[in-house]
Amino acid sequence: MGRTDRTGGIGRMAWGVLFSAILLIGPALAAQPPAGQSEFVPVKELPPSEQLPAAPLLIAAYAFFLVLMIVYVWTVWRRLGKVDADLHALEQRMAKR
Repeated sequence: MGRTDRTGGIGRMAWGVLFSAILLIGPALAAQPPAGQSEFVPVKELPPSEQLPAAPLLIAAYAFFLVLMIVYVWTVWRRLGKVDADLHALEQRMAKR
């Protein structure tokens, strides 16, 4: 009985060590720098197909965020209006009692 428990424990430990090694070594291997260029290349020397203009993307991001905030404020304003109407109705019911 003791021998089978011990063997199963060692097997589990071996699998655990192997799994831990894979988890630790995997990111280290994936983080190796690419073997592409060996020196700095200024942006002006890149071909136009590889240049990405940032201004349109930045404007689109700010516009999206602005629209999102306007919609959020509008929904909060509507919900507060409903709560205000409910409170007003409750006040009138309480005044009638």
